Amino acid sequence: MAFNDTTTLVAQLRTVLDLTNTEIQVAETRVAQSRTEAVRTELTQNAENGRDRAEAIEAAIRELGGLPDVVGPLLGRAAAAVKALTEQAQPFGEALLGDLALEHQLLDRSRYIKALAVALGKSDIEKLADRLMTAHSATVEWLTTVLAEDALGGPAALRRTPVQVATGVAVKMVSAPMQWSARGVDRAVDTVRAAPPALGELLSRGAHAGDVAAKALSASRDAALATAERVTRREGAGQAADALHSMRTAAGVLEVAELPIADYDTLNVSDAVAEIKELTTPSDVRAILAYEEAHKDRHGVVSAAQTRVAAIAQEVVGIN
Repeated sequence: MAFNDTTTLVAQLRTVLDLTNTEIQVAETRVAQSRTEAVRTELTQNAENGRDRAEAIEAAIRELGGLPDVVGPLLGRAAAAVKALTEQAQPFGEALLGDLALEHQLLDRSRYIKALAVALGKSDIEKLADRLMTAHSATVEWLTTVLAEDALGGPAALRRTPVQVATGVAVKMVSAPMQWSARGVDRAVDTVRAAPPALGELLSRGAHAGDVAAKALSASRDAALATAERVTRREGAGQAADALHSMRTAAGVLEVAELPIADYDTLNVSDAVAEIKELTTPSDVRAILAYEEAHKDRHGVVSAAQTRVAAIAQEVVGIN
């Protein structure tokens, strides 16, 4: 490339513009999966910020004498639509890894654009590249945190879609048909909420399932889970009982005395938030969040629980 040849720089900007249009659509599709209003607002703002970046990239291309691809936004929507459809057949983590790969590509290309801009003496494009690098670095950290939250048992900032819940359960059934861990049952809880007969299928894979399933299916969901846990534990099936306890935790149906914060029902928002900040394990935060969502559903408390899990996840993956 000649020192004053902008061909490569324009080509990279066009590629980043196309990827940015895809990023915008992905952010908008993730809004519906937001666990809290704060996350929903953040993703909506991310999409708007993406549109601002797209406009800046278009202006940079024109400044260099090029023409932006007018079908870029259409291609971005199409690519995001295909991604959204495809990922329904993937486990949740794989879908987020796809988002992360997109952000890494945008970050790496932004770094390349900066180097090209420096070589050409294009200070305005260099500043644009810095802006892109800052934005995509932040998104990479956010997605890494969400993946860590999910790996630690959640609650993740994004919810699985019903199809992803079913897919995740199916994957576990195929890979380990006779082993049901507490984490595996956690992942099935949304399916149980939507389809009570699934409870029978889950219980049938626990120890001494016949008696447990019969009792569970003849009672309400909450009572069935509690009864199943007591029966399996009494019969010595500790692993199955632990899995059922985890399921009750995720469904928000623990008794208040079972929660990791004493006298939780008596706490106001400020006191509850203060107690949540002292929790050190995702499972304890998950228990409080599920209980809160199933009972009082106070936005300040829910947001505090989500923030606490994010902080624990960031510590695990080394994000400051």
